[in-house]
Amino acid sequence: MKVAAVICEFNPFHNGHKYLIDKIKAEHADCIIAIMSGNFVQRGDIAITDKFQRAKNALLNGCDLVVELPTIYALSSAEKFAKAGVQIADALGADILCFGAENDDIEKLKSLSDAFENPDFNKKLKELISNGEYYPKAVSLAIKEIYSAEYSDLLNGANNTLTIEYIKALKGTHISPVAIKREGVDHDSNIAIKNIASATHIRQLIRDNTAYSDFTDMIIESYTDINKLETAILYRLRTMSKEEIENLPDVKEGLHNRIYECARNSSSLKELYTNLKTKRYTLARLRRIVMCALLGITKEMQNANVQYIRVLGISDKGSKLLSKSALPLVCKYPQDYNKLNDNAKACFDIDIKAGELFPLAITNDDKSYCELKSQIIKI
Repeated sequence: MKVAAVICEFNPFHNGHKYLIDKIKAEHADCIIAIMSGNFVQRGDIAITDKFQRAKNALLNGCDLVVELPTIYALSSAEKFAKAGVQIADALGADILCFGAENDDIEKLKSLSDAFENPDFNKKLKELISNGEYYPKAVSLAIKEIYSAEYSDLLNGANNTLTIEYIKALKGTHISPVAIKREGVDHDSNIAIKNIASATHIRQLIRDNTAYSDFTDMIIESYTDINKLETAILYRLRTMSKEEIENLPDVKEGLHNRIYECARNSSSLKELYTNLKTKRYTLARLRRIVMCALLGITKEMQNANVQYIRVLGISDKGSKLLSKSALPLVCKYPQDYNKLNDNAKACFDIDIKAGELFPLAITNDDKSYCELKSQIIKI
């Protein structure tokens, strides 16, 4: 049995994801593991709907095993997001890692990933960052100068940025990368083509109470809004010391001083991000830092390797993969949790905290979601 892994968010699961899963099953693998962000996602936001509902949809549309990418990595940079996902894929015995990409020339993408080991590239990258360029832009400019505009163009689009990080993270494992060309619209596009729309566009339709069923078969009656947690977020930031803020992931070069002051001079989440935003820091990075503050995620936590695998959903075929796991599995709480070491428990506690906050961000009166009472979805 050939096993493919997909590192994903399915926020929500839509027809573009369905195309990817069908393509993998038809051409590349017999079994698919989805390594999915849980209650919070990499853009520094809360997921539109709960992770068990998203896991169920993934299973109904062809995935065989859905496991959670722990919250501390879901709220991390592309590099750490990819590294953690690959560690889980490797621990579960995946043969290939599949991902959607704007460019599916895997040899070119591999060559581009090698650039990050080039001393000249890294020297130029540091120079650009020190001059105020934010990381994604600095990478693109350094690639263009050291290599060529053609290679720089390969980095266009959020998916291709992650693609390079996946390929980098796969080095030293037995897993092969498989790029599948995206169909339809760009990653964050606000338009639709036929029956395919980006997750960003679908989320906006859901929150605007506009029809979205052409683009996803998910029925989302209870959805979230991060602004529902606005007071909790501002309270958390205002009660943190500068030292605590400095210990948040991705905080460096004096950014902790800026966060400390802006938190005290902002009366809303929107105002906070407006006050924090500069050319050097992407909005996604700032949002992730703020969410890490809310949840208590530190640099030390995020720099550690993955220490457990939490199962969210499973099919009969997927169940055969669990016995081969090289990492401890959490299928039942608290039984499996109690078997973890202290560091793993500290990481899992963040998942629990994220789950306890999640229903507070739901926009309607349905607060029934309970992290610890939710059962593994079985198809």
